[in-house]
Amino acid sequence: MSQDKKQDILDSFDEFQNYLNDKIQKGEKLGLSEDQLAKGAERVAEYLKNHEEPKNTEEKLLQEMWKVSDDDEKHKMAHTLVKLAKKEGN
Repeated sequence: MSQDKKQDILDSFDEFQNYLNDKIQKGEKLGLSEDQLAKGAERVAEYLKNHEEPKNTEEKLLQEMWKVSDDDEKHKMAHTLVKLAKKEGN
């Protein structure tokens, strides 16, 4: 992904949700389960925590919550992010 495209996605929480919704829809078309989608969301969140600075308050909150969460809590948050992205995409 180009740096400009990544910046567009990360600059706005709405754009980030739209990006996740698009990836979730593609995953569902491939037959991925809810748990597989959540594991993908976990990988995205872990990447963002390690490699990107939050661009807005929502991303900052998610990053801080992710940093202090244990693996079980991260898995539950990932499921919640999937649900949120699916809801916002409808």
